[in-house]
Amino acid sequence: MEPTTIGIIGIGVMILIFLTRMPVAYVMTMVGFVGFSIMVSPKGGLNLLAKEFYSTFANYDLTTIPLFIFMGQLVFGAGISTRLYSTAYRWLGGIRGGMAMATVTSCTAFGAVCGSSPATAATMTTVGMPEMRRFGYRDRLSAGSVAAGGGLGMIMPPSVVLIVYGVLTEKSIGKLFMAGIAPAILVTILFIITIWIWCNIAPSHGPAGDTYPWKERFRSLLNMGEVLLVFLLVMGGLFMGWFTPTEAAAVGVFGVLLASLIRRQLTWAKFVDAIYETLKSSCMVLFLVAGATVFGKFIAVTRIPFDIASYIGGLDLPAFVVMAIIIMIYFLGGFFMDALALITLTIPIFFPVVQLLGFDPIWFGIIIVLVAEMGVITPPVGINVYIVYGISRGLPGGEIQLEELFKGIFPFLAAVFAAVIIMTIFPSIVLFIPNVLY
Repeated sequence: MEPTTIGIIGIGVMILIFLTRMPVAYVMTMVGFVGFSIMVSPKGGLNLLAKEFYSTFANYDLTTIPLFIFMGQLVFGAGISTRLYSTAYRWLGGIRGGMAMATVTSCTAFGAVCGSSPATAATMTTVGMPEMRRFGYRDRLSAGSVAAGGGLGMIMPPSVVLIVYGVLTEKSIGKLFMAGIAPAILVTILFIITIWIWCNIAPSHGPAGDTYPWKERFRSLLNMGEVLLVFLLVMGGLFMGWFTPTEAAAVGVFGVLLASLIRRQLTWAKFVDAIYETLKSSCMVLFLVAGATVFGKFIAVTRIPFDIASYIGGLDLPAFVVMAIIIMIYFLGGFFMDALALITLTIPIFFPVVQLLGFDPIWFGIIIVLVAEMGVITPPVGINVYIVYGISRGLPGGEIQLEELFKGIFPFLAAVFAAVIIMTIFPSIVLFIPNVLY
């Protein structure tokens, strides 16, 4: 049997097993191991399994992931996220839709010290949803803004997805972090514009809240002191060359821990919970990376990536048309798969094509993470939507209707599409900061 045929069968079997809801990491590992064993030998498959899992869990670069996740968990446990929301509300709460705008702004700020989309969505649901309900916001707007804003944690550095992309493609994590700043701000602005348009069309969906004097607004900025300090220390230290991404993550953890202890808002129970959640999330991510690596080696020996690259290279199509097709594949894939799993699965296939077409790999990384961000709020997977739905059950006012929640995310999807188009037409939005700093 031809290697390409074996590869296609392997991909088909993997998709079928996905339908059984088996964890993605296990499926990729199993299919990659069996396929590689068929292509090479059973002994080679066992060697591959042992080597890749050991290499992944012993990879120094990947220690960045648990450290940044731990930093985000400490931020949540210490109540820093609540203070971020309070500050944003004092600046934006007095206008129509202002509390929803404050929510997406807080999501961006929280993402800057968290790096996890589900964690951002969970945190801001707990903090923002009760307040928006108290001021008469419709669930469609409030839940949609929380679910969509939570996706900003995927692109705002330090992003776990960007770290994994950098490791898999062997690209600078520091450059990827710097490249993610402007797109995250752009998407935040587009979300705010979306909310403004929404609330002008339907004023009852997002009535104005309290208006605060300028003195109190500026005083509230003190609540963001530790967040700004940690972010500037981590990001500044990276591009100044003071420390590596792993060392930057360790500095960030220490900074947040120190600030939490000084404010006396981190209890021992919350600290233990932060460690437990960090361990759980980190193992999930590392298993995904290891599984994707095993599957990638199987795909490589079938020569499917090279066949696709050669085929696309021979097509009489403009490069931007091919890129549009790849972006659409990521968008549709996000309907059925977690963003991190989707990216780890498809990078071995599409990254050689992107290099062949001459696109900047840093720009491509930001674009696919942004497109994958749509996957966390689109059915049927839409993990952020289900997080908001699940947490809402325990909030004042009861659970949100799932139908209302999904209706609330479509305007924000349009905003993300607009951001992708803008950054495709003007790639310098993504590349300007890393090109200047590096």
